[in-house]
Amino acid sequence: MGVKGFVEGGIASIVAGCSTHPLDLIKVRMQLQGEAPAPTGAVQNLRPALAFQTTSVTAPRSMNIPSPPPPAARVGPVAVGVRIVQQEGVAALFSGVSATVLRQTLYSTTRMGLYDMLKQKWTDQDTGKLPLVRKISAGLIAGAIGAAVGNPADVAMVRMQADGRLPPAQRRNYKSVVDAITQMVRGEGVTSLWRGSSLTVNRAMLVTASQLASYDQIKETILQKGLMKDGLGTHVTASFAAGFVAAVASNPVDVIKTRVMNMKVEAGAAAPYSGALDCAMKTVRAEGPMALYKGFIPTISRQGPFTVVLFVTLEQVRKVLKDF
Repeated sequence: MGVKGFVEGGIASIVAGCSTHPLDLIKVRMQLQGEAPAPTGAVQNLRPALAFQTTSVTAPRSMNIPSPPPPAARVGPVAVGVRIVQQEGVAALFSGVSATVLRQTLYSTTRMGLYDMLKQKWTDQDTGKLPLVRKISAGLIAGAIGAAVGNPADVAMVRMQADGRLPPAQRRNYKSVVDAITQMVRGEGVTSLWRGSSLTVNRAMLVTASQLASYDQIKETILQKGLMKDGLGTHVTASFAAGFVAAVASNPVDVIKTRVMNMKVEAGAAAPYSGALDCAMKTVRAEGPMALYKGFIPTISRQGPFTVVLFVTLEQVRKVLKDF
């Protein structure tokens, strides 16, 4: 029974992850808006707090023909998507999709399977009910373990998705998720695979607890009150509501996680961010508190469909594998 939960969750997660990957890519690009990329040859620790400086930064010829700095231009998800297609081609919308598959295989399979196991273990055998508090606890535990397992794929995915926004000379040009992980280990050490892991774990705990617990609770409420029958309409309604809850809870952590994972650390140079708190403070100081909700529209636009596809697929897979 336990293994079955992992298989069902894994299949549903991979289908949902691949089908909503372009929206996730747009979300990552939007979360990196306002973060000034370090020019080639410049000191690496120049961050958004110094983004208001123009020509005072040491940069030879590139600063003689000033163009509007990327951080100043804030565009919406549609414009970001159009820009990606125009500048990088349609295929760029699926940059890092191999990392998404690996991430869903490691992270989501683990969290979905563990949540299912804990839910079954903690359900009252007499009433068949599981209190909301226990659902949330199961989600927190499952999310934390799943994130720790899947962090290398998460780092690779963020970098592959963000690569196209960098100047050609600074791009990492990873060929696949395997190539990304290999280059990270060779150039930055094994520990780079768990860069931002504390943020990944925190985000995963919030997402899993809010997403899975919300879905189960909302679905149960709909069925108990007789608002709808157990079918596609109930699954879509409960899953979209769960996606909204998860997006609101996780977006600030997701922004910081994206920036920490994407930062480049040159040998002998200070890291752009010393940690999650430092990244959060610099981001808020330079761009304001609402910077922590950058990419929220594509986040909810992605989290909604992702959660709908995830749970609708999960319910269908459960029907198919019911007799196994």
